[in-house]
Amino acid sequence: MGYTVVLGEALVDLLDTERDGEPVYRQAIGGGPLNVAVGVARLGGAAQFVGSLGDDALAGRIRAFLAAAGVGLTGAVTVPAPTALAVVTHDGVEPDFRFYGEPRSYGLLSADDLDAGLVEGADVLYCGSIVLLQPVVLAAARRAWSLAGGLRVFDPNVRPRLLDGPAALDELRQVVAEFAAGAHLVKLSNADAALLYPGEPVEGVAAYLRELGAGTVVVTLGADGAVLAAADADPVLVAAPKVNAVDTTGAGDSVMAALIADLLVDGEPTDAAGWVDRVAFALRVAGVVCESPGGATSMPTRAQVLERFSR
Repeated sequence: MGYTVVLGEALVDLLDTERDGEPVYRQAIGGGPLNVAVGVARLGGAAQFVGSLGDDALAGRIRAFLAAAGVGLTGAVTVPAPTALAVVTHDGVEPDFRFYGEPRSYGLLSADDLDAGLVEGADVLYCGSIVLLQPVVLAAARRAWSLAGGLRVFDPNVRPRLLDGPAALDELRQVVAEFAAGAHLVKLSNADAALLYPGEPVEGVAAYLRELGAGTVVVTLGADGAVLAAADADPVLVAAPKVNAVDTTGAGDSVMAALIADLLVDGEPTDAAGWVDRVAFALRVAGVVCESPGGATSMPTRAQVLERFSR
């Protein structure tokens, strides 16, 4: 079995909670791509994290966490910046992220920093998330996309707080179209779809991304499951299992991780039915994640997923 390169951000989340009746922030290592890399490793796949990390104690904790999770750091670079923070609050279904730190520690990976051999040798390359809003990292991601010798997967993982008006949103749509056109797999959430393509049903969004060139598109719908557009079949709804959710942090990232982990083992399914099975398993992985607090720390092993849904 080969390995995946996950190109994106790692940072520290400050999660809004309370202790003894007082509001407090709980520190957690996060970033959507970091969650994906950890999720792949927990499910038995080999993952290499590629991104820029700060030069402070928090970055040291990120490195130690990734190493302990079995994620490789060959492609990670250290930059002279404090680790970026994301303050996460909940006011409705979707979490609200506000980002702090200048320069952004995750936004300083350049095209020249890429380990070309590492990218070329990967069976799967993941690109996406908020690093694509940083011109320097966008250039690095474009170079990685062009170097990839294996499967390419993409997740826009949109954070509205980082979009400065309609022009920024239009620019992001162009970036999404660019990467989707060359992707074997695109995963996005219904919140991503609603922001990028307002008024369009998720089935229409999935079909549109396939028309651009994406091989397979998965749109996650939270507790309602996911819409899958694969092969030459019409988009279908894949149901999510019923779980006792306590924290949805990282659930979407775990879907991506599960899909990548199975791509590493068996490659792309040959038909839509095979993709339905893959997505159904990925939604079970997300169900386990939702039953535990935390994002990266709640990523399960394959055995834990099988045991949870054998009850």
